[in-house]
Amino acid sequence: MQFLKAARLGGVIAALCAAPLAGAAAQSAADLGRSLTPFGAEKAGNKDGTIPEWTGGITQPPAGYQPGTHHPDPFADDKVLFTITAQNMDQYADKLTEGHKALFRQYPDTFKMNVYPTRRSASAPQRIYDATIANASGAKLAEGGNGVLNAKAGIPFPIPQSGVEAVWNHLLRWRGLDVERRVGQANPQANGDFTLIMIEEKAKFLYNSPEGPAGNTSTYFLQEVVAPARLAGEILLVHETINQIAEPRSAWTYNPGQRRVRRAPNVAYDNPGTAADGLRTSDQLDMFNGSPDRYDWTLVGKKEMYVPYNSYKLHSSDLQYADIIKARHINQDHARYELHRVWVVDGRLKPGTSHIYKRRTFYIDEDSWQIMVADQYDNRDQLWRVSEAHSINYYDVPALWVTLETIYDLQSGRYTTLGLDNQEPMYKFGVNLTASDFSPDSLRRAGVR
Repeated sequence: MQFLKAARLGGVIAALCAAPLAGAAAQSAADLGRSLTPFGAEKAGNKDGTIPEWTGGITQPPAGYQPGTHHPDPFADDKVLFTITAQNMDQYADKLTEGHKALFRQYPDTFKMNVYPTRRSASAPQRIYDATIANASGAKLAEGGNGVLNAKAGIPFPIPQSGVEAVWNHLLRWRGLDVERRVGQANPQANGDFTLIMIEEKAKFLYNSPEGPAGNTSTYFLQEVVAPARLAGEILLVHETINQIAEPRSAWTYNPGQRRVRRAPNVAYDNPGTAADGLRTSDQLDMFNGSPDRYDWTLVGKKEMYVPYNSYKLHSSDLQYADIIKARHINQDHARYELHRVWVVDGRLKPGTSHIYKRRTFYIDEDSWQIMVADQYDNRDQLWRVSEAHSINYYDVPALWVTLETIYDLQSGRYTTLGLDNQEPMYKFGVNLTASDFSPDSLRRAGVR
């Protein structure tokens, strides 16, 4: 049976990673930039030679790259090392997430993972590295782990000592400063039929700006549905805060039918995600966002796992959306998986709080702090949804970030995918967005265009 009881999984995870965590805890801020990367990853490769040394990631775009265009694959000549299928998955079981194992069992004839050579491509600007090294000896958690203090830009906890610190590393990780993007979302039916939903987004990552956050606000985010016509005009505005207990995120929505801007305090946690047909929650956008306060997070340890990485094929402008969206799951011929070291973080819902996911397990890339895979469990302790972050290094920034998110619902047999950009203009990382672009009045202006 594809679903794994949480109690059994907890025993597996605890036994799996207790020793690696003890070793990691022995590292100190003095090791950053030496035996550790500036972000706290192990600089050395693994003993088997299947994970190489980190040598800085991608620091220059490939020859011929033109800013503003889709990012050509710097590893296009790599060949598939082997393919994992339902028939041979037991051979690789110790390096597969429980979610991936469930997908193999649920779709034994079609789901596969093409494994390529590992390329440690993640990189960031020197300013972000310097800020991260400074954070290692100064940043601390707010009371109850509900915020971060004494950090401005960079990874707040490059040598994490707790699960919630690792989650904050993902929440505040480097993704550039100001960005605009137009992407597609699809919620295919069981037979693969889908309607493309087009979404335009703007984000300003205040925390990582040279000036630092605006008070307690870490991010401004604006999202507008622009197609199809029946959904067009719905707008969401979020002011994300660092300490969401002291000051919860502020959110507003614009409904084109009512032509009114309304406060939206429920746009958080397990509120349904925008135009996702009930297949994801608000806090699953970008793999996980918002406050981590409803879960007790355990830093289980570090493990070598097969995860989506360097997904330039899925990002290619040579593909049409129908080439990617298929019945039951995306076209795995275009997906790339690599062996990477990831932090395993297990979250269990706190007593007295509520969420449709009783438990979440995150697999966080050590080189970038991007959550690469997430397993979500229902209140019966059964594996429910599996999320993947197919990511690339946007080497014009540079930053490692998602190009396509997939969330598989094992119980309904459907999935949703967000980030389809193959036939759209490429993300604009160089725009200069201001606070007025993210005011409630900006929703009114957008709504009457």
